[in-house]
Amino acid sequence: MLKDKAPETFQVKVATTRGDFVVTVNRAWAPIGADRFYNLVKHHFYDNASFFRVVPGFVVQFGISAYPPVSAAWDKANIKDEPVAQSNKRGYLTYAKTSMPNTRSTQIFINLKDNTGLDQQGFSPFGFVDAQGMKVVDMLYDQYGDSGGPDQDQISKLGKPYLDKGWPKLDSIKTATLMGAAPEAAKP
Repeated sequence: MLKDKAPETFQVKVATTRGDFVVTVNRAWAPIGADRFYNLVKHHFYDNASFFRVVPGFVVQFGISAYPPVSAAWDKANIKDEPVAQSNKRGYLTYAKTSMPNTRSTQIFINLKDNTGLDQQGFSPFGFVDAQGMKVVDMLYDQYGDSGGPDQDQISKLGKPYLDKGWPKLDSIKTATLMGAAPEAAKP
């Protein structure tokens, strides 16, 4: 289960506490990552997930389930690394990973600026948020900073109540929904 092949292009509507944006995915950029994202969205993995790491001028990160049993089920479900076919430009999405190989799982970040230095570190984008959608992404709450934010292991173990108690201003995804194939005109 959750191993369906994604369409060559598809779009996802992300409804957040700040407004909505659309992610356009190009499977050719990073097929393994695109397939994982497609399946996670299809099965509502990202619904109610918080944008737990928002670093101004760098990235917005999300992808730990609001529900601890779901996080536990995905804890060791890593996917293989892929060649970097696209640069980490503003608005592009890629999976978070450690310095160890093949550690991508469910966490994703959106680049808030051109982070081309991430290309050499093996971060392979699989999709993008267009300029209109980035207006919403730019509004996500970012005042906790990189070091004052929540502990990722605790988010996995305790879920949304942990975040709501310690970081009540964090924005979150209400729903992430498949919209279908991307129109031909969809360009980053």
